[in-house]
Amino acid sequence: MMSLDDIPVTQLKGVGNALAEKLVRLGIQSIQDLLFHLPHRYEDRTRIIPMGSLRIGDVAVVEGEVMKADLIMGRRRSLQVTLRDDTGFLVLRFFHFNAAQKNQLAEGARVRCFGEVRPGRAGYEFYHPEYQVNPPAMPAPDQAALTPVYPLTEGIQQPRLRALCQQALGYLDRYPITDWLPEDMLADYQLPAISEAVKLVHAPPAGAPVHLLMAGQHPAQQRLVMEELLAHQLSLLQVRQQIQARAALPLLPTGELSRQFLEQLPFQLTGAQKHVFEDIRQDLSQPLPMLRLVQGDVGSGKTVVAAMAALQAISAGTQVALMAPTEILAEQHYQNFRSWLEPLGVQLAWLSGKVKGKARQAALAAVADGSASIAIGTHALFQNDVVFDRLALVIVDEQHRFGVHQRLALREKGVGGTLAPHQLIMTATPIPRTLAMSAYADLDTSVIDELPPGRKPIETIVLPEFRREDIIERVRAACREGRQAYWVCTLIEESEALQCQAAEVTAKELAERLPELAVGLVHGRLKAQEKAGMMDRFKDGELDLLVATTVIEVGVDVPNASLIIIENPERLGLAQLHQLRGRVGRGEQASFCVLMYHPPLSQNGKARLQALRDSQDGFFIAEKDLEIRGPGEVLGTRQTGLMQFRLAEFERDKGWIAPVRELAPRLMKEPRRVNALIKRWLGENIRYGEV
Repeated sequence: MMSLDDIPVTQLKGVGNALAEKLVRLGIQSIQDLLFHLPHRYEDRTRIIPMGSLRIGDVAVVEGEVMKADLIMGRRRSLQVTLRDDTGFLVLRFFHFNAAQKNQLAEGARVRCFGEVRPGRAGYEFYHPEYQVNPPAMPAPDQAALTPVYPLTEGIQQPRLRALCQQALGYLDRYPITDWLPEDMLADYQLPAISEAVKLVHAPPAGAPVHLLMAGQHPAQQRLVMEELLAHQLSLLQVRQQIQARAALPLLPTGELSRQFLEQLPFQLTGAQKHVFEDIRQDLSQPLPMLRLVQGDVGSGKTVVAAMAALQAISAGTQVALMAPTEILAEQHYQNFRSWLEPLGVQLAWLSGKVKGKARQAALAAVADGSASIAIGTHALFQNDVVFDRLALVIVDEQHRFGVHQRLALREKGVGGTLAPHQLIMTATPIPRTLAMSAYADLDTSVIDELPPGRKPIETIVLPEFRREDIIERVRAACREGRQAYWVCTLIEESEALQCQAAEVTAKELAERLPELAVGLVHGRLKAQEKAGMMDRFKDGELDLLVATTVIEVGVDVPNASLIIIENPERLGLAQLHQLRGRVGRGEQASFCVLMYHPPLSQNGKARLQALRDSQDGFFIAEKDLEIRGPGEVLGTRQTGLMQFRLAEFERDKGWIAPVRELAPRLMKEPRRVNALIKRWLGENIRYGEV
């Protein structure tokens, strides 16, 4: 039997090749695709609003008579139509119009239109409103329905898409949508059938509960939300299945290298580190590739756990790749691992973008012939000319900066090209549990939830910018006592160039104000070598104060730095501020973080800075960030591809995550259902499973 998936949109009236091409941009090729192009909100057009009661920002339906229509020849030619009712008047402005429209909107015509109120030269205006000339009577209140609003692409207007969706709904009686969820699942959660849900969401009937639809809480919407979240979960489980379809080399622990390593460490492992390493040790011993995410708050000692995992692989006679997103972080790992592993007789290779010529050739040769047991670098490790002799473990730091695809690419570099390497992913960005359950469904998660002894809490102080003088004095006093400080400039909305310029200006100002201090500067426009050189000087104590953009967010470790000033903290996410704050508090002395904001602060801004002042717990802070700013911001932009939902909204719908996580593995036993659901919600284009 033919399904809606097989019927192209060109079957609809008015859809020729040109429109079909535009629809492809929205991922719409079949009638089914069109029915799953769901409204992301609704407008209440059930009442006509008197013009006299409009306010800027209102979205409303008005109706009146055209007083005059003029061609205005300003910078851009426009058609200006003045409309009035008994309570006032309103200007309709069109920048794109034709002669027919101009004649339609002539003096005396009766017009009903819908738009957003904006301030204009002649009073309130609607730009390019949707309108009807000589409109029919408004339906009675109990007959009036909400109007769906769809995501658009260039060249398709809302009314056109609305009409196409209405036409597509006509096919539902002859070709119902296949329901891929098992009946008992629908019954358990009392969910409506899929065709019924799709119909209601596109065309809410008159009298449907407006408040539920507007809030996305209607059972029909929730049915679709649940299915969408399930499709995302299944797609990630599919990635996991694909990676684990290849066997891995079991790495059995011999313990000798690890014992020597632990003996030379100047500190004891915490209980949490031991517990997490035990998870890793067991995973590495299996013939299935490990897929484990280790989360640990700033300073919880993830790197030591990674080093122990590396030693388990090296002692089994295989190689390790450690990859970090930035040169600074990769270099820091290289220095750490070198100081720990070289005394144990382990050879390392350093491969970043800036390693060129003979040095690169030598590093590549050492990796290819197996003499280097561990290769450390940025994503330069992915390049084709990097060939490993016996790669069995890949450690990725700050995974959310890399896409899932890049992790899949690593499969090909495993032992003999046939065995998949084990993967250990680390992040210092604490990820709220609900978000980890959905964004990292392909990974097992371990949490290092204990800080090493001796780490003192950092005192966080929130001050307005006009206290700048006091803050500069505070820096002077700290440096006079032999400590060091960071000064972080943030200008997130602006370009990188402006950000660097702001940092340069600040560094110059602070050097003039604090002539007795050595001031350094680090920003995104410096060459990697200059950046690393400046960081080394700060680390070695040659510089007292380091002015930086947010490039120092991750992984910089200077125990003598005990003060960090962050300008305009209201512009950054909480997780990022927490990361920046974690640059201090790494030594013995009490440490301080000063958040210097630009008044006035919004309610939202106040709540965020308050959360930071009240808590040192990265997981609590990440939960707050998620509530306030949503998943895309918490995970970082690269990962957000995972969270591009059509209908689901993370914060509103997180109640579905636990049930979906339970249901997904059950469905994985039925590949036909799984593939159909993934195709329905993610289309062909976002199959994370394909590199």
